[in-house]
Amino acid sequence: MNDHGSMGDLLQLMGASAGAADGLADVPVGTRHPGAGDALFHEDDCAQAIYFVRAGMFKTLRTADDGHEQVLGFAGRGAMLGFDAMCLPRHPTAAVALEPSSVYVVARQDVFGLGERIPAFARVLHLASSHELTRRAEHADLLAPVAPEVRLARFLVHLARRKAADGEPQRQLHLPMSRRDIASHLGVAHETVSRAFTSLSGSGHLRVGNREVEILDLDALQACSLRTRRLAQA
Repeated sequence: MNDHGSMGDLLQLMGASAGAADGLADVPVGTRHPGAGDALFHEDDCAQAIYFVRAGMFKTLRTADDGHEQVLGFAGRGAMLGFDAMCLPRHPTAAVALEPSSVYVVARQDVFGLGERIPAFARVLHLASSHELTRRAEHADLLAPVAPEVRLARFLVHLARRKAADGEPQRQLHLPMSRRDIASHLGVAHETVSRAFTSLSGSGHLRVGNREVEILDLDALQACSLRTRRLAQA
C-alpha cells in the first residue's frame, strides 16, 4: 500500500523542533505499509529511496553464500533505513518488517536537494546517521567474547534505553523478533538464547512471557551487562 504524508509529519517523527515543520505540510512525502514478513528492500536491489520508520519494527540482515542470515540490527520508530546505499548503486543489506509497519519514503535522487532546501531535513539526516553509527557500535559490543547471558543482557539494556529515549516505559519490552533472529544478532545458537533467557529469568532479572519481557531489576540487568562471565561464575 502506498499513499502520502508530508515533510512536516516526517520532521515531527524525527524529533525536529516544533517550528521546524511550519509551512511544510504541503511538501509531500511518500509512505509504505509493509506487513509482517514483507521486505522493504532486498539485498542487491537497486537503491531507489531511503526510509524513516514511523510505526512497527524491521530487521536488517545480510545473507551469506550458504544461505545463512546474519541479522545486523532491529529498527523501530524513528530509525532510518537504506541510507547505507546512498554511495552505492544497490542495497548491501535487506530490511524485513517484523510486524505490520509504516515508513516514510524519500526518493534517493531527492535526498540532497531536500537537504539544501529544508535545513531541518538536513539536520534529521545527520542525526539519524549518527544514531545508526551508534547502533553499529552497540552491535559490536554484543558480539564481544562474553557469556551468552551477558550478550542478551546488553541487548535488552540497549532496547530499554531506546524506549526511555522515546519517552516510553523502559521495563516493559515487546520483542516482535523471533528468538532465532535474536540469536543471529548476538552471534550464538538459537538454543543458547533460550537458555540465556531462562538464566536471566531464574536469577530474578526478568519475567518472560513469549515475546513480552518485563525487566524486574534494571540495575541488576545493567550490572550483568558489564560482566564477562556467566552468572553462576560471577
